[in-house]
Amino acid sequence: MKVGVISDTHGLLRPEAIAALQGCAQIIHAGDIGSQDIVEQLTAIAPLHIVRGNNDMDADWATPIADHLRFEIEGWQILLVHDIADVPALLDDSVKLVVTGHSHKPLIDWRGDTLYLNPGSAGRRRFKLPVTLALLEVSPDAIEPSLVRLVE
Repeated sequence: MKVGVISDTHGLLRPEAIAALQGCAQIIHAGDIGSQDIVEQLTAIAPLHIVRGNNDMDADWATPIADHLRFEIEGWQILLVHDIADVPALLDDSVKLVVTGHSHKPLIDWRGDTLYLNPGSAGRRRFKLPVTLALLEVSPDAIEPSLVRLVE
């Protein structure tokens, strides 16, 4: 199953991101969404798992969106939270994929049998950081992550 992972759009859903997410069975957004319009555009592509980021906290449209989520895809327990600093309080041995955003720095890091994934920022470029999202190939036996650079 192809799963798209995106974060830190900050109100900008690039055409390159929309193209990269086509064909995904599910999408995960790790916060700092920026607008309800982004939620609607992503939901039009595939079912969406989404959390608020620090920049979404005061927005009325984001009030119903959770600060963290736990869910399962293909038998893999997933923890979704915007800031990696919040992970230790929420983590247990059942979680095998931790998805975060916030730093705008892409990360694929296996820590034992748990994958820590930050797709980077798909919104406006910050500093000299790349503009990226991630794609996952998920089966009951494996998760294969990859990063997609959206702009050079």
